Amino acid sequence: MTTNSRLEGFRERKDVFFKTNESSPLTEEQKEIFEHLNYYPENSELNLVLELDTTGEGVGEEITVGTESGGTKQYVRLGRIVFSVDGEDAKLSVFQDTTSGKFFLPFRDTTAGNETYPVGRYVDPKARPDGKLNVDFNMAYNPYCAYNTGWSCVIPPFENRITVPIRAGETNPPFEHE
Repeated sequence: MTTNSRLEGFRERKDVFFKTNESSPLTEEQKEIFEHLNYYPENSELNLVLELDTTGEGVGEEITVGTESGGTKQYVRLGRIVFSVDGEDAKLSVFQDTTSGKFFLPFRDTTAGNETYPVGRYVDPKARPDGKLNVDFNMAYNPYCAYNTGWSCVIPPFENRITVPIRAGETNPPFEHE
């Protein structure tokens, strides 16, 4: 199976989940009109294997991140990744959820508010056996609060606002949230 068909299969399964699953972020009314999520075409240059720099200031600290509804969530800053997009360097902090232990990469790039959800998007980096991280921006997704106000979503911290466009993953939701 090629990467392209794996990504297409994932996207198809996600559309079915959004349309039919009781845990979908969509309201019943939204499910009735929902056809599919919107995505950028696959960009193999944004499926990255990166070193996690764990030497910088603040690494290992627990931080409080704000949510769209005014609440907060706790994360540990694991380190930072550095990569290049179309010849421009970008640096993002990778966090670990203090509850689930999962790696979390919230970010806001220059597509936010135009091509993608204004608050930002998320990626879930995967640890590799060699100690590096797989960060596939083709898997970037909108937080559930992009679809309706019944969800409270983490706002990417200032350190994860970058000045390069990440044209991979989900784009704007197919309709305004309720």
